[in-house]
Amino acid sequence: MNSENKKHIAILGSTGSIGTQTLEVIAANLHLFKVEVLTAHSNAELLASQAIQFDVNAVVITDESKYAWLKEKLAHTDIKVFAGEQALSEVVTFEKIQLVLTALVGYAGLKPTIAAIKAKKNIALANKETLVVAGDLITKLAEEYDVSILPVDSEHSAIFQCLAGEWHNKIEKIYLTASGGPFRGMDRLALANKTKAQALKHPNWTMGAKITIDSASLMNKGLEVIEAKWLFNLQADQIDVIVHPQSIVHSIVQFNDGSMKAQMGLPDMKLPIQYALTYPMRTITDFPRFDFLNYPTLSFEKADTETFQNLALAFQAMKQGGNMPCILNAANEVVVEAFLNDQIGFLEMSDAITDCMQKITFIDTPNYDDYVATDTESRIFTRNWILNK
Repeated sequence: MNSENKKHIAILGSTGSIGTQTLEVIAANLHLFKVEVLTAHSNAELLASQAIQFDVNAVVITDESKYAWLKEKLAHTDIKVFAGEQALSEVVTFEKIQLVLTALVGYAGLKPTIAAIKAKKNIALANKETLVVAGDLITKLAEEYDVSILPVDSEHSAIFQCLAGEWHNKIEKIYLTASGGPFRGMDRLALANKTKAQALKHPNWTMGAKITIDSASLMNKGLEVIEAKWLFNLQADQIDVIVHPQSIVHSIVQFNDGSMKAQMGLPDMKLPIQYALTYPMRTITDFPRFDFLNYPTLSFEKADTETFQNLALAFQAMKQGGNMPCILNAANEVVVEAFLNDQIGFLEMSDAITDCMQKITFIDTPNYDDYVATDTESRIFTRNWILNK
């Protein structure tokens, strides 16, 4: 297959966990894909090697201090080199790009995703915060510009796969599964002195630091709950979370006749990544296969929202709507960074987020500028909370 018949892809955040796994999937399927654009925040060395390996059209390094080094490193190639946050929103509009995989961490994914949608590029969404912060805006833009949003998160991919052939049937409820993280079953007394090293030891998944901490606090599941509301047009009472320590059942759909569909498999992010890239087709893989005999027992538990208050806060933000999920997300990004820098305790993350949600001005029907202002205000408040605690 020549380049013109391949699916041309941009990967925002190519040096992170999702980005590197996406490139592994593409490397195994070079007959199907052509990488047009790669971006990274500061890992210029890895970005350069990826760009050369996949012979891309352009790269973006958002840390402008790394631009000169990267430009020199790629001087012997025809690869275009750009720098800065604004460049992310410009490269996604390149004519040949058909699919933009957004694997940026946090709020940074919002602006370039909007730019990609307005350029009529389909979105493979691994940046859940985009829908958490501005789900109403993003879903309306996707409808206006006739753009598909394909979920990459394993849980949302599972729901999406369960709905194949069922779009005309009414969803009664969805169940997002959670592993419970490294602290499953512990009480608040046990959690009070947990360190970042302990929180970063996820039992089932290999992920970046931010999402791993979110998984330990169950905030990741809370963000996924809000994301699911927008992806699948659901009400808050149609979404539930169950703890499933083995991470084999990735999520479940219950239809209005009571029947349920679950998507299952070994915990491997490359499978949902590949499904988003190849949709609506499936492509053969050499991934390890699940064997029921190796998992004679699959267990399920109620999520403990009293101990892991972040999950309860996310449900509260989803039900309140408006800019409240944006407040939640901004505060969480600040406290996770502070926890990773040993500035705040594990349980104090929830305390700071709660205070922020109570103090920041609520806006019932925010526009884009409101989201930007809310994000800024919430980050300032939370940083001051940490300094003055």
